[in-house]
Amino acid sequence: MPDKTALKNEVCEAIDRHEKQIVDLGEAIMDDPELGFKEERTAGRVKSILREAGLAYEEGLALTGVKAVLRGARSGPTLALMGELDALIVPDHTRANPTTGAAHACGHNAQIAGLMGAALGLADIGVSENLAGNIVFFAVPAEEFVEIDYRLGLVKEGKTSFLAGKPELVNLGYFDDIDMAIMIHTNNADTKLEGAIGVAVSSNCFLAKNICFTGRAAHAGVAPEKGVNALNAANLALSAINAQRETFRDQDCVRVHPIITKGGDLVNIVPAEVRMETYVRARTQEAMLDGSHKVDRALRGAAMALGCKVEIETVPGYMPLQNNKDLAELFRTNAGSIFGADTYCEFPHSGGSTDAGDLSQIMPVLHPAMSGASGTIHGSDWCIADSSAGYLSPAKTLAMMAIDLLAGDAAVARQIIDDNKPGMTREGYLKLQKEIFHREVYEGASGTN
Repeated sequence: MPDKTALKNEVCEAIDRHEKQIVDLGEAIMDDPELGFKEERTAGRVKSILREAGLAYEEGLALTGVKAVLRGARSGPTLALMGELDALIVPDHTRANPTTGAAHACGHNAQIAGLMGAALGLADIGVSENLAGNIVFFAVPAEEFVEIDYRLGLVKEGKTSFLAGKPELVNLGYFDDIDMAIMIHTNNADTKLEGAIGVAVSSNCFLAKNICFTGRAAHAGVAPEKGVNALNAANLALSAINAQRETFRDQDCVRVHPIITKGGDLVNIVPAEVRMETYVRARTQEAMLDGSHKVDRALRGAAMALGCKVEIETVPGYMPLQNNKDLAELFRTNAGSIFGADTYCEFPHSGGSTDAGDLSQIMPVLHPAMSGASGTIHGSDWCIADSSAGYLSPAKTLAMMAIDLLAGDAAVARQIIDDNKPGMTREGYLKLQKEIFHREVYEGASGTN
């Protein structure tokens, strides 16, 4: 049986042989972005690669997810390698979909290319005969928490139970056979103050709100006094939320960032319906719920001030990310063999959020960053600037980590599982998240719920 070093050299050479295919896949997804729970064409590309690799797969998981398993010769733990299928809405991105505004301004195209590169490389070298346990290649939908109204519609229609991919897949049981999970996020290669590779200490959790102010329409020039201006209520709510910011403790890393998604219907009519969305993010669940209470209070107060109605739908977002330290060390070693040992950086707590955080509550998870991109993340200029770093290096790192974890008798994976007990059970996690779902209708004119 070859040793781990020999296997890792083999798989990296195999990935290099597939270089054009991997890069072309990442660029094709970049040019054909799809929003969450709608990633049919991207999922189709994943399925095509898996078929080529000789891997059977399940499809349509949480609407569009794809899951394949490479089974080892001996029994052992199951490791999931993951990539995300969906894009953001950045309509002014140079490679945005002209109809939907979807754009890969966050690097998920590179995640899928790296994931499929790892699948091709590991399958090429026949690694399964050297493994104790299984490798799952999991292309998951809907990580970007956008189009809240649309996703609430999916929940109400019974098509999903959650508004994001990994929570929905956990709910459906598709992570029940998985013991640990790894994915890699692309970082900005232009950043000079951070290393080429790194792992954050943690990230924020969040919940989301879909808000509708309802007033009364009237002619804005002839009889504005007969209307109830829902837009004024929304603007007052924004000011009230902003006035709360000094009440948030610095150490809680609270982030509240509302937007107005509908400001009225016609300029000569007093706005009768105005819609908003917001996140409430924080380092801890307690700080998040405190922020949520203050936002709701601001929304009710604005409705009362203008005498209109406000409907507040609160939905669960993501849990805090807790990166596993043992997996982080494996990442440091393997990614460091590509970029250099001195390029590793321990990033501070992140104000952003990821549904990998949800998985990290119930199993060992690693969600590190690796350079290869250029531009502003979630901005109009974001792209994969270095195809080797952005597409091939994640594939090699995922594959090498899988070999380290499962080769031989999978001693490394078994030790990590034994040493890292999850913070909560699957059932406890689902109960906690489902309790966040809440709908409130407040009649501002009467001051009643």
